[in-house]
Amino acid sequence: MATETDPPALLEIAGLSKYFAGTPALEGVDLVLRQGEIHALLGENGAGKSTLIKTVTGVMARDGGSVRLAGAAIEARSPTDALRAGIACVYQEVALLPNLSVAQNLYLGREPTRFGLVRRREMRKRAEALLAGYDLDIDVTAPLGSFSVAVQHVAAIARAVDLSARVLILDEPTASLDAHEVAILFGVMRTLAGRGLAILFVTHFLDQVDAVCDRITVLRNGRLVATRRKSDLPRAELIELMLGRALAEATHQKGAAAEQTAAPPLVRYQGLGLAGAVQPFDLDLRPGQVVGLAGLLGSGRTETARLMFGVDRADCGTVSLDGRPLRIADPRQAIRHGFAYLPEERKTEGIFAELSVRENIILALQARRGIFRKLSRREQTEIADRYIRLLDIRPADPERPIGLLSGGNQQKALLARWLVTEPRVLILDEPTRGIDVGAHADIIRLIRQLCADGLALLVISSELEEIVTYAEDVVVLRDRAHVARLTGEAVCVSAILAAIAGGAP
Repeated sequence: MATETDPPALLEIAGLSKYFAGTPALEGVDLVLRQGEIHALLGENGAGKSTLIKTVTGVMARDGGSVRLAGAAIEARSPTDALRAGIACVYQEVALLPNLSVAQNLYLGREPTRFGLVRRREMRKRAEALLAGYDLDIDVTAPLGSFSVAVQHVAAIARAVDLSARVLILDEPTASLDAHEVAILFGVMRTLAGRGLAILFVTHFLDQVDAVCDRITVLRNGRLVATRRKSDLPRAELIELMLGRALAEATHQKGAAAEQTAAPPLVRYQGLGLAGAVQPFDLDLRPGQVVGLAGLLGSGRTETARLMFGVDRADCGTVSLDGRPLRIADPRQAIRHGFAYLPEERKTEGIFAELSVRENIILALQARRGIFRKLSRREQTEIADRYIRLLDIRPADPERPIGLLSGGNQQKALLARWLVTEPRVLILDEPTRGIDVGAHADIIRLIRQLCADGLALLVISSELEEIVTYAEDVVVLRDRAHVARLTGEAVCVSAILAAIAGGAP
């Protein structure tokens, strides 16, 4: 609620709604950006943040509600319309041309000319003067792509503001920046807010929200949850608003956790890290143990899994298997040493939709055997049939294109792909996301069975109530760092949430 001391409203969004095939992506969302403020927009995957940005900036049409800038109605049908009205958006991936010079990017489409010729010296002087206002002293004749991502972001922001933007939307601008680059960007944001711009800052990094933002709006499942001053919103309460659950205990039943904890590590990661992805961490995985990985979206969970499986190559740290040093330069090496990885993005990184269930199931095994030891069609069919029965994949037709199966049955087929390789270490990233209740229960049972069979499992999940039911240890991540490890009876929802929020577990 506004007070007499609040700055005047600059952008007013009221009742914003957007539907896809009748399903609400946004429903009745209100948001007010005030002159000179930096306003955080927070929420987990599917909360509606991207849809809000796209409807406000004209990327897609809204189905309901209104947008007003300085009291005037805005009906943007394209980003160009929005920019003309005074609303600009800078995305995580800078939408400029890296092969052109900094000056050319700043004045693209509006170059100073004389007699139809571009006045390059004049454009260079203007570019230098423009960037000087952002404390940026660089060679504006050099290609934009030769500079850091932070400088590219500043250039994109400078161009947008110079095009008369009064509202600036920054969509995950710090996702690929290091601490020094983040500080540069925050300096620019504070400067612009001091000039009276309203800035909407979309991020997953709560420490950055604390550092730079004045107010916070939280979306969940396409609806407005709350808008509060940052000073009035404790971190723990913010986490509750984002996740939709209170700091309450959850019961959990474990197997012989103490026995498994006493076993020597099967695989040990020490100081493993990658700049810009996840800070160096130590992690042990033991046979017959499930280690859970918890944290907000963007905290570094998937980045950790990708490093462990060699999808991304670490720039520091060591790995050992059975006490012996191990080099994992790529997924092929990981598979050869008994590692398996089920990625979060099932449709884009997991299945080959046009191929059959049989072909999808045998892929990893065939890759490990190599091109000179091909599985016969009979062997492929026998393997597929066995795992279709074992995991109850429906319909039980190995020749059916996997893209025609439900999400839950696709997930089971992907699990079968890795189980065929008889792995020793299994990494599962959100294995139960987006599947029906029956398949969900089947996969939870399978995780427990694999643990009982002696596999070492790392399971990433946003469902905290779920993860505490099968994980003996839970590693908590925040802002791309491993910040806590909970063990045994300390593994409960309230302790996980407290660690995510930055308090004592």
